[in-house]
Amino acid sequence: MKSHVKAVVIGGGVVGCSVLYHLAKAGWTDIMLIERSELTSGSSWHAAGGFHTLNGDPNVAKLQAYTVQLYKEIEEISGQSCSLHLTGGVMMADTPERMDFLRLAHAKGRYLGMDTELITPSEAKAMFPLMDETNFVGAMWDPVEGHLDPSGTTIAYSKAAKKLGAEIVLRNRVVDLTQQPDGTWNVVTEQGTVHAEHVVNCGGLWAREIGRMVGVELPVLAMEHMYLLTEPMPEVEEFNKSTGREMIGVLDFKGEIYTRQERNGILLGTYEKACKPWSPVNTPWDFGHELLPPDLDRIAPSLEIGFKHFPGIEKAGIKQIINGPFTFALDGNPLVGPVQGLTNFWCACAVMAGFSQGGGVGLALSNWMVHGDPGFDVWGMDVARFGEWAGLRYTNAKVRENYSRRFSIRFPNEELPAARPAQTTPLYDTMLANNAVMGDSWGLETPLWFAPKGKEPKDIVSFHRSNDFGPIGEEVRATRERVGVTEIANFAKYEVSGPGAEEFLNRLMTNRMPKTGRIVLTPMINEFGKLIGDFTIAKASEDRFMIWGSSAAQKYHMRWFEKHLPKDGSVRIHRFDQTLVGLSIAGPRSRDLLQKLVDVDISTKAFRFMDFREMAVGGAPCLVNRITYTGDLGYEIWMAPAYQRLVYKAIKDAGEEFGLVDFGMRALLSMRLEKNFPTWFRELRPIYGPFEGSMDRFIKLEKNDFIGREAAAKEQAEGPKLRRVSFIVDAADADVMGDEPIWAKVSKDYGSVEKPHGYGAPRFDTSGKEVRGSKAAEGASAVRGIVDGEWRVVGWVTSGGYAHYVQKSMAQGYVPAALAEDESAGLFEIEILGHRRPARINIEAPFDPSGEKMRT
Repeated sequence: MKSHVKAVVIGGGVVGCSVLYHLAKAGWTDIMLIERSELTSGSSWHAAGGFHTLNGDPNVAKLQAYTVQLYKEIEEISGQSCSLHLTGGVMMADTPERMDFLRLAHAKGRYLGMDTELITPSEAKAMFPLMDETNFVGAMWDPVEGHLDPSGTTIAYSKAAKKLGAEIVLRNRVVDLTQQPDGTWNVVTEQGTVHAEHVVNCGGLWAREIGRMVGVELPVLAMEHMYLLTEPMPEVEEFNKSTGREMIGVLDFKGEIYTRQERNGILLGTYEKACKPWSPVNTPWDFGHELLPPDLDRIAPSLEIGFKHFPGIEKAGIKQIINGPFTFALDGNPLVGPVQGLTNFWCACAVMAGFSQGGGVGLALSNWMVHGDPGFDVWGMDVARFGEWAGLRYTNAKVRENYSRRFSIRFPNEELPAARPAQTTPLYDTMLANNAVMGDSWGLETPLWFAPKGKEPKDIVSFHRSNDFGPIGEEVRATRERVGVTEIANFAKYEVSGPGAEEFLNRLMTNRMPKTGRIVLTPMINEFGKLIGDFTIAKASEDRFMIWGSSAAQKYHMRWFEKHLPKDGSVRIHRFDQTLVGLSIAGPRSRDLLQKLVDVDISTKAFRFMDFREMAVGGAPCLVNRITYTGDLGYEIWMAPAYQRLVYKAIKDAGEEFGLVDFGMRALLSMRLEKNFPTWFRELRPIYGPFEGSMDRFIKLEKNDFIGREAAAKEQAEGPKLRRVSFIVDAADADVMGDEPIWAKVSKDYGSVEKPHGYGAPRFDTSGKEVRGSKAAEGASAVRGIVDGEWRVVGWVTSGGYAHYVQKSMAQGYVPAALAEDESAGLFEIEILGHRRPARINIEAPFDPSGEKMRT
C-alpha cells in the first residue's frame, strides 16, 4: 500500500468504484480505493440491479442516462461482463391523477431526448402478460430500462480503474481521518496511514460514520428494503419461448411495487408504507455480506395489491426473500460534492439507485475534483442542499417519509409533514392564528397563503388550480392596490466585513459594489462564466456589507465564499441564518404605513429606491431596504428575532387604516412573474451564462477583473445560444409547474434539445410481435417527441404560474436566442399535462413595465 497519493476513495461499492474509474479516466492515476472488506460488501451485492433514466429532476435524469450508456464502455475496458439486460419498462397509472403525472414525465422526456411513450394498458400487457390490465388507465413506456448483475458491474468498474493505473486495497478499514494545516489528509487505516490531498466518502452504509470522523453529520439513513424471487414460472418460460425476448420491468404506483423477470421467474420489490430504518444511530463495522430477517407481514398490503394487479404472480412459489439495508438522503437523491467548511473532503453517498446513478455520480464528482466544476447542473444531488437543521432525528423522520412515498405522486402544491416544524420564527403561532397555510422553506416554516376565516387552512393537492387560487388572488390584488405584509425570514442573510471586504466582493460579483447607503443587485458566476448566485448587496459602512440571497443555497454559497477568502484575514463572513429575520411591506400605501412607524423622513427624495438605512421601526432597531421582490413600491425590514413580534404588531396596527393584508410566499411568487423577475435555482442555474439568463444590465465587464469575466466577455461577444424569456400562456385550469417542453413552429432545428443517449429497445404491438420499420421509428424514436410537422421542441420551462393582478397565466423558460425577441402569436406552444397550449413571448413586464411604481 502506498503511503502518499493524490486521492483516497473510501468504500468499494458501485459508487466508490465508479468514482475511482472516472478519476483515473480524467488523468488522476495516483489514486487509491480503500475498502473495509471485499468489493460490494455493503448494499451493492444484494441490490436488485435495476436501472432506469427517469428522475423527478431532469438534470439527475441526464446523469442516469449517462450511467446506462457507460456500461458498454466499462465492459470493453475491463473485459468483465455487466450482464446487461435492456428490456425496457413501463410505469402503470391506475387513476387520472397518476396519468397526469406520467404526462408530465413524458413531457420532460421530450427535451431530454428520451424515448418515452404514453401507451394503453393493453399495450403494456402485451409486454408483461402477467398483469390484469383492467386495473389501469394508462402507462408510460421507457425503452431505456433494464437490469444487470450488481457484483459483475462493480467489478467491471474496479478492473477498468486498475487498468488506468488506480490502486485498490481490500480488507483494510479506515479508522480515522485527520486534516493537516496545509489542507491535506492523513487517512488512518488498520494497515497504516496514507497521506492524501483529497478524500472521497463513498462509504455507503458507513458514510455517516466516515462523516463523523471529520465532524460532519450527514443526512443519510439506511432503510430495510425487501424484494422476493419466485420459483420458475411456466408463463414466463412460455413468453420467452414464443416471443424470443425477456419480459419488461413494471412499476405499479398503486401497489408501491416494481417487478421484472429474473431468470425463469419474477422479481418483485416493494417500497412499503410500514417501512423500517436499519441502525438509525450507528452502523456496525462488522456488518458485511449478510441479509436481514425477512418480514412478509410488513409488505403484505403491497403484495395484496400486487397480486390483484398481477394475478399471474400470485400462484407462483416464493424461492427467496431478500431483505437488505440501503442508504437514503432526505429526498431520495444522492449527496455529492465538497463539504462546506472542509478542504478537499468530498462526498458521493446516499446513492440508493446506484446502478442508475453511480456512473453519473462518478463523472460529476471527478469533473468537480479535477476541473473545479461538475460539468452538469447537479444541484439536485449537491451535499450542500441541506442545512444544519437536517440532524439525526430530522433525517430519520424525513427518510422514512420519503421511502414510504417512493412511488407516490408529489403534487406541486403538496407540503410533506414529517419532522415539522423544525425551525420557526417568533411569528409562527401568529401566522397559524391568522389561518396561514405553512410551507417548508429550507427547514423553516414559512406562510404560503392565508385561508379565509372559517375555512380550513389546508392545501387540496392537485396538478390543476386548487383551493389556494382565489385567496392568493385576493392577497395579490390587495397588495397591488393598497398594501400587504409578508414574512421574509426564509431569505439567506450574510455580513461581509473587514478592510478587504469591498475588494473581495468586487472580485466575486459581476456588478459594481454600491456606495454607502445604497443597494445593488448582482449575479455571481464561476470561472466558466456560469451563474452560481444572485444577490442583493447593501453597503452599510466603509468596511461592512449586508448580503441577501436564496436560503436554499446558503451552504452552497458559503462554500464558494470560503474558497475565495483572502488568507490574510482581511475579510470576515458571517451567515445569520435565523438570527436575523424579516418582514416586507409592499404596495402603493406602503410608504404611508412605514412613515407612521419611523422617526425619520422616508419621502421619495429622502429614502430613494435602492437605498439602505439602519433605523428604528416601531421602536425596534432594524435594517431597511427600499426594495421588494413584488416589483412594487415597498420595503424589506430586517431585525433580530427578539423584535419581530413588536415590528409585526406595529405594522398591523398602523396598517389597519390603509387596508393592510397578510400575503404569503405564493402571492409573492405570483407578483414576481408579473415583473419577469427570475428566481434562483429555477431560472438562474449553473448551466446558464449571465447573458443567457438575460442578466445583461448587471454584468459590468468594464469593471475590475472578477471571477468568470473572461468567459462572460466571450459569451457576450459570440452571443448567447439561449435566452431566458417570459411567456403569456393560454392555459385552461392548470398552469405550468416547471420542466415543461416549449414547442415552436419553425423549420430549423436549433439544436437546443439533447439527442437520445445511445440506447434503444424494440417496441411491440398488442399481440406481442415486434414492430419494425417506419412504425417502429414512430413509436420508439426520440425524434417523435422533438418534431411534429413544422413544430419542434426548442426549449423548456423553468417556472411559472398564474399572475393574479394582470390575470394571465405566465411561464419563464429558455429558448434559442434567435427566437427570444419574437413576440408573434402562433409561434410557441407550451405542453401542460399532455396538452399543448398557445403561448407568446412577452418582453416587457405586464405589470409596471417602466418600473415607475417601485421608484416612486
